[in-house]
Amino acid sequence: MPRLRAFLRNPFSFLFAGTAREERVAEYLIREHRRGRRLDDVLKDHYVQNRLSPAQQARLLERQDVIDAVSTDDLEAARRSIASVSGETA
Repeated sequence: MPRLRAFLRNPFSFLFAGTAREERVAEYLIREHRRGRRLDDVLKDHYVQNRLSPAQQARLLERQDVIDAVSTDDLEAARRSIASVSGETA
């Protein structure tokens, strides 16, 4: 019953669930990278893996805030890492 009430209060909340999750993971990614960790290592964290699919992770690397926060080399290495996990070619 609580789910029904929540749905009736905001019937389109499911549209924004992924966006909020991606926002939190993007903040985590940027924070960990600023602490000195490599981007592709941060993407392997359970926190990221449990919340985003490889496609969502790739989309995360297209966000302007992430692009601005990391070096081009780290970004390209992370994209290759995601592509190898998902079976795509970089």
